[in-house]
Amino acid sequence: MKRIIDRPRPFITYSGYIIPRSGAGDPSFPSGHTSMSFSIATSLSISYPKWYIIAPSMLWASAVGYSRMNLGVHYPSDVLAGAILGAGSAWLTYKVNQWMKYPIKKGTKKTMKWVH
Repeated sequence: MKRIIDRPRPFITYSGYIIPRSGAGDPSFPSGHTSMSFSIATSLSISYPKWYIIAPSMLWASAVGYSRMNLGVHYPSDVLAGAILGAGSAWLTYKVNQWMKYPIKKGTKKTMKWVH
């Protein structure tokens, strides 16, 4: 996705205004660090749906996204897209795993377990 969109990083586009605190070589959109952190936070939140797991994990993922902007290596839209991509892929993976584990029997709303 980064190679297709090929968006330059903020410190390259605004070289006179933003001094990068971290080097980066790939294109900017979307933020891979943010995507990964929101994927982990969403997976933890789905697996352990307690407030004391959800709140810190989402706070951590948000802090990762903020740090990417603060370092001058991502735009806010890069971070937002990374968060949506990461959380969405974790949720989609969870749903696909549920579907594979408990396929819906044709013509009914009941589920059956896989026979091994």
